[in-house]
Amino acid sequence: MQEREEVSVYFSINDAVSALRQKVSLIGVITEYTLPEMSRGTDWFCSLKLMDASYQDHGLVINVFAESVDKLPLVRSAGDIVCFTSITINFHHEKVIAVFKKSISTFALFEGKSSKSFIPYQASSSYNLGKLDIEVLTSLRTWLLNYQLDSGISSGRRMLLLKLFLLRGTSESILPLEKIRDGKCFDLVCKILTVREVSKDNWMLFLWDGTDAPPLSCRTKLNLELENPLPLQLEASLLPRDVLCEFPTVGTVLRVIVDQASEKLVFQPWRWVKIIDLVCEERFGLWCGHLKPSTRVRILSDEDITVIDRQRIYADRLPTKWDRMPSSALPWPPQITETDLGHLPFATLMDALTCSEVPTKFQCVVRVVAICPWQVENFRSPTGTCVYRIRLTLEDPTARIHAIIYAEDGEKFFNGYPPMDVLMSKRNALLGVAAEDGVEDLDAPRNPPWVQLCLKSYFVDDNDPWSSRKYRVFDTRLVA
Repeated sequence: MQEREEVSVYFSINDAVSALRQKVSLIGVITEYTLPEMSRGTDWFCSLKLMDASYQDHGLVINVFAESVDKLPLVRSAGDIVCFTSITINFHHEKVIAVFKKSISTFALFEGKSSKSFIPYQASSSYNLGKLDIEVLTSLRTWLLNYQLDSGISSGRRMLLLKLFLLRGTSESILPLEKIRDGKCFDLVCKILTVREVSKDNWMLFLWDGTDAPPLSCRTKLNLELENPLPLQLEASLLPRDVLCEFPTVGTVLRVIVDQASEKLVFQPWRWVKIIDLVCEERFGLWCGHLKPSTRVRILSDEDITVIDRQRIYADRLPTKWDRMPSSALPWPPQITETDLGHLPFATLMDALTCSEVPTKFQCVVRVVAICPWQVENFRSPTGTCVYRIRLTLEDPTARIHAIIYAEDGEKFFNGYPPMDVLMSKRNALLGVAAEDGVEDLDAPRNPPWVQLCLKSYFVDDNDPWSSRKYRVFDTRLVA
């Protein structure tokens, strides 16, 4: 790093906001950070919100412009510390903001209160650490040791706001995944689980907040399932098992498409963020998110009020037998099926996908979103053997899988070999096929009900049990 003239004084944030149209230098704690984006010109842009002991209940926003992403401050975590020199204090849209000018300003990013290092993990090329920097940095870290970071809110006020939050609910613009709607923009507080290149030059974010996204109607045609089966996930193939095993097994993992302009942005896994102005749509009966040009992403502390609430909801779902059931199936799924393993606790399909043991038995609450073959006269093998052989596509808020009904399991499931009209009625009830006066409408959107099923995992290749793992329905009766 090149030498620079040492700063003679650092402003407190409280003093800096009064120095309109002046150049100031300051050191503050980062409470929010937007990911880089293209400005209206040729520069890249991001903004940071800072606080210090003099400015705890608000935050000063600093807008930073640079000619490339790499020259913007790329923050690792809320609670880290940034040093700015020669930034200009302006008044814009009735708010005080600071502007970082790439020609004269510098920055340096340091780890927060848990670190004793004075080496920045990122800095402008012209930045050089001075004695005063060390003194202010040490003072800020000492202050942070006894401060609960929550976007600049003191610990006492944070607890008060948390109580009000739990009593009144969150802002109307912030929605959990369980309340999203097709085509409606909203803000999402969530954890970034991973970002993956799901196919060549196509990237996808995997987001989670501990709640279950609402089920969607099925619009695909049953008679196309053999030639054009309903996909099990939005990505071209299932994620590697080691990645899936790191995912929570309760709550929807929302896939969000990342366009080419956003590919190189810094989305660090396992970080809580607030995504502002996100939009979701239905795709193959699955929820798919999109980042709009107006979307902003802000890094949040684990102590943020909404983050605490999301973690509380998730923790409350884990201990009991019933809370792994989809929230939209509560208090109990319709009595369309019966199982012989009522003593087993409910599992999610993600539990089944990531279970380390094969074979294993599961009791799940799922929807049957597709069936192959779809004609009831083809449910059994050709005349002579009369063996049931059917593939179901099952889904719950966590995953989709294929499961087969075979031989004696089919006899139990369908109560033997009922007449074709009875079998058709059972199939329509299972898949939510619309019917009026006994006439089925196979072109209408389907709304499959939640049903209780027993699943058994097994493998077909002793040498490769994980890649060859399959699922079958057993000990279940369709009583509709």
